Amino acid sequence: MDPISQGALGAALAQSGGNRNKIKAATILGCFGGLAPDLDILIFSPADPLLFLEFHRQFTHSLIFIPVGALLVALVMHQLVRRFLPLGDLRFRESYLFCLLGYVTHGLLDACTSYGTQLLWPFTAERFAWNNVSIIDPIFTLPVLGLVIIGVYRKNPWFARGAFIWAICYLSIGVLQRDRAVAAGYELAALRGHEPIRLAAKPGFANLLLWKVVYETQDYFYVDGVRVGFEKKTFPGDRVQKLNLDVHFNWLDQDSQQAKDIERFRWFSNDYLAIDPENPDRIIDVRYSVVPNEVDALWAIDLDRDKSNDAHINWVVLRSADSAQTRRWWQMLTE
Repeated sequence: MDPISQGALGAALAQSGGNRNKIKAATILGCFGGLAPDLDILIFSPADPLLFLEFHRQFTHSLIFIPVGALLVALVMHQLVRRFLPLGDLRFRESYLFCLLGYVTHGLLDACTSYGTQLLWPFTAERFAWNNVSIIDPIFTLPVLGLVIIGVYRKNPWFARGAFIWAICYLSIGVLQRDRAVAAGYELAALRGHEPIRLAAKPGFANLLLWKVVYETQDYFYVDGVRVGFEKKTFPGDRVQKLNLDVHFNWLDQDSQQAKDIERFRWFSNDYLAIDPENPDRIIDVRYSVVPNEVDALWAIDLDRDKSNDAHINWVVLRSADSAQTRRWWQMLTE
């Protein structure tokens, strides 16, 4: 999730395990523990545009790395906290515990989103994505952040415990909402006479009411919006042609770097790959769009038949939300 959510939840769990006298230290150390795994964004290569996809949410987010990651954070932060807070009696083992409590929240919270997190690295490269909360959701984040701040001000860890309980409850509601959206997606597919090969529902931006449903048939991905409030409402959307290398890129040398990069992108996107309707040399990840029922990918890769066999593909960030998209999203959420 976003850094504010990660830092706030890490601080909440660490603060919950602290006492009144060391609540500031617990909050700071838990916050940095909750933020630290995302330092993997520093792993990138200008020559290999997909390298960051392989390492983001990889070893730093793995369950087995949690004790090591927390130790590294504690080694850096312990003396800093002792220097700037009047806590001469803060022991390293306490700092480590607070960092550990913060660090343990990060990978699990990321796995609740749709992006994919390698929780079991190095035993498997599977990307876990439970699809029960948006990467940015202020309804989740603001209560957690507010209660953590109040807890520091009042020197009372029960506010942080309340924040953590709120987080668990909200994520649990997300599971129920996801399952309702999945059921609505299957109903919509049945009305079209389709039996999906697979179907997934992903939370819309910043809420648990509006969902993006993507399902796969033999030749197409279908993309629809579903609002699951007291009643369900569907917003039928677009379809897009699935990637077929033999059809769409029959010129591609299967031993080339571009072919290898396609497979890396396939792994990252969980094989939700399609051809951009407006650009036949562009492969898009259909999982994400600003408006749930639109094929309007946020990122893609471009192929070039004139490149040498050892040249990488081009990574493309396509667009951010414009005012028209925001209006369509808002209408679907509220009408």
